[in-house]
Amino acid sequence: MTLAEPLSIAFSPCPNDTFVFEAWAHGRVPDAVPPTVKFADIDLTNGMAERGELDVLKVSYAVLPWVLQEYALLPCGGALGRGCGPLVLTREPGDGAALSGKRVAVPSERSTAYLLFRLWAAAEVPGGVGEIVVLPFHEIMPAVRDGAVDAGLVIHEARFTYQRYGLHKLADMGEHWEATTGLPIPLGAIIAKRSLGAGTLRSLAATISTSVRMAWQDPEASKPYVLEHAQEMDPAVAEQHIGLYVNEFTEKLGEDGYAAVRGLLTRAADEGLVPALGPDALAFP
Repeated sequence: MTLAEPLSIAFSPCPNDTFVFEAWAHGRVPDAVPPTVKFADIDLTNGMAERGELDVLKVSYAVLPWVLQEYALLPCGGALGRGCGPLVLTREPGDGAALSGKRVAVPSERSTAYLLFRLWAAAEVPGGVGEIVVLPFHEIMPAVRDGAVDAGLVIHEARFTYQRYGLHKLADMGEHWEATTGLPIPLGAIIAKRSLGAGTLRSLAATISTSVRMAWQDPEASKPYVLEHAQEMDPAVAEQHIGLYVNEFTEKLGEDGYAAVRGLLTRAADEGLVPALGPDALAFP
């Protein structure tokens, strides 16, 4: 691939992703390789990564142990933070014991949300949950409200809107993670094919970091793109979403960010939930 050829990228239509990538997607990042963009929910992008599809993908950190041979983790563009973890929602108030043997909807079995949920449930749900049902994230709250499932694991702007469905927050996976580790919550990662070469990967990381800074400098420029694709169209909710999920870790993963990713995947491997990573698996060229 030459630098003149477009890079294929897939990310979600959620406000944090469209905010981050708007400047790059619209050719406003100087000297950047142009992207061709595909929108897909996280369960789909995780599958694309496992099949080696597309050059650049937004995926769950939980899928990294299965894809890092072909893809490199980029040190920017992803979603980490504090106070932004996935929530477990139910129709009635309760605690972990209420989920014993119950039917729970999740956005992806390879999602970071589900990995955090499994770590939480091992400690808090006696005997474990029952059936796990994978649904697109925007279908989970209606399924809980309508009784199709007993509980739902939600991500994205559902954090701000679940009360509209008459639901209750049973547990916050992020609170559990932060309380037990002291680390930020690793949610979504940006990965790119190693076959692009070290030089292109470094240029790509610089492009994404620049796109983030441009979005912060002129947030109005990204607003039409964000609202065009958001599945929750309330502009105030979109702004809350961006404010929570786009932060210093998005511009640069940094020491704490890498520690959070290693901590999550090491702990999950120790529990037998994911394959163990090699010592240099997260290294950036």
